[in-house]
Amino acid sequence: MAILIGSNALSIMVGSAFILALTYITYKLLGAYVSKYIIMKAIPEIGPTFPIIGNAHQLKTKGGEFFNQIVELTTEHYSLPLFKIWIGTVPFVILYHNETVESILNNSIHIDKAYAYTFLHPWLGTGLLTSTGNKWRQRRKMLTPTFHFSILADFLEVMNEQAEILVEKLHKKAGKGVFNCFSDVTLCALDIICETAMGKKIYAQSNSESEYVKCVYKMSDIVSRRQRMPWYWPDFVYYTIGDGKEHDKTLKVLHSFTYKVIHERAESISNTESDSETDGKKRRAFLDMLLKTTDDEGNSMSHQDIQEEVDTFMFEGHDTTAAAMNWALHLLGSHPEVQRKVHKELDEVFGTSERPINAEDLKKLRYLECVIKEALRLYPSVPFFARTICQDTTIRGFKVPKDSNVIIVTYALHRDPRYFPEPEAFRPERFLPENSTGRPAYAYVPFSAGLRNCIGQRFALMEEKVVLASILRSFTVEACQKREDLQPVGELILRPENGILIKLEKRTPQTSAQ
Repeated sequence: MAILIGSNALSIMVGSAFILALTYITYKLLGAYVSKYIIMKAIPEIGPTFPIIGNAHQLKTKGGEFFNQIVELTTEHYSLPLFKIWIGTVPFVILYHNETVESILNNSIHIDKAYAYTFLHPWLGTGLLTSTGNKWRQRRKMLTPTFHFSILADFLEVMNEQAEILVEKLHKKAGKGVFNCFSDVTLCALDIICETAMGKKIYAQSNSESEYVKCVYKMSDIVSRRQRMPWYWPDFVYYTIGDGKEHDKTLKVLHSFTYKVIHERAESISNTESDSETDGKKRRAFLDMLLKTTDDEGNSMSHQDIQEEVDTFMFEGHDTTAAAMNWALHLLGSHPEVQRKVHKELDEVFGTSERPINAEDLKKLRYLECVIKEALRLYPSVPFFARTICQDTTIRGFKVPKDSNVIIVTYALHRDPRYFPEPEAFRPERFLPENSTGRPAYAYVPFSAGLRNCIGQRFALMEEKVVLASILRSFTVEACQKREDLQPVGELILRPENGILIKLEKRTPQTSAQ
């Protein structure tokens, strides 16, 4: 009897503790929600906002539709300095003007990524893209030297080799009508990033059916879908009725691949460290530098640390550049007068030579760089990104409490007519030095800006120059879609829903070799 009474008492105590804990958690969460709701009440909102679910019922769940909805909202509310959206109990303040964007990006306090980035943690860990606070600061300091221009120049050889393979593939399609170039360019970018980041050839251009290639794309789609659907944010729901199992299956392939490469590369470096001749001949990769990187105290990065950065570089470093190059090809193909100027510049630099592109050539391709920058203005690879507000702040007179989120809509920011007259027009001359004078630094942020700007932006511009120059040295491009047919899909990366349809014709340079 005593045992039974003790058992009942224990059950009652456990049950009471559970109820108290649940009540406390509910009170805290509800209290935080109500507090934010009251403080942010003055910020304009997009429509009827319901308790707990916010505006989630109004938001589209498909990538293309969601992106178009956000763009339409920024257009409708352009005269407002900002507005807010509630996704469930989480508030998001939408920013799309230079002044409001600068107040966040140029602030050393608000450097934490928003809640939605936590869904990238299983894949990328807390590497440079997703880490916060001291870890981010330490990691950024350690990695910055690996992106020095002299080191990036070593990657030119890989970029030239892979661009040459792409041009050979395109020769087979030239003069044979319309085709979708999106996959061709993307696979080239994937080959470049794999070899420069990991020192590993995956031959994506000749084997697009590889499991790793497919899983890179699949994982991006899975994460993006979850970010847009707050009912899948709790892990229990996600793994019960969502894509949880597919997520983990895909993740296993990605991590197994990079884990194997890192350990093989570490072993290879260890075996050749004493053989300076062999080591000198080996082509450097980002991974090699990470394996030798140490902090101020001389501590080296663990293999787990390195995997976070390699996975991050693989994710950030191919899809973004591939999208940028595809958009640029469409725009060049739609504007023959711009393409003629690029061809003239290429002929002046290379003549009839078929030699690889070197670092000095890149400096001379100034107009091509303007083309790339204008393409990134119209179609930024990352159409919006988000930060967490790390302390109570005020944006243009509106109070925004700590732990709220802000979304910076790059796509809308780049269309501000104050700084880009006739914003929908494709005019590379906007980025000539004499035309850029006086333009605010935060009116154009394709690689973000401030402390958390993209560490790989010089790598990206170098790759885009090399690949586009290689294509345009050999071909004339004709776009086979109108702007309205492109239907941009803004998920993690801005892509055209139906690819980029072009025609290619072989061309002969008009000047003699230099």
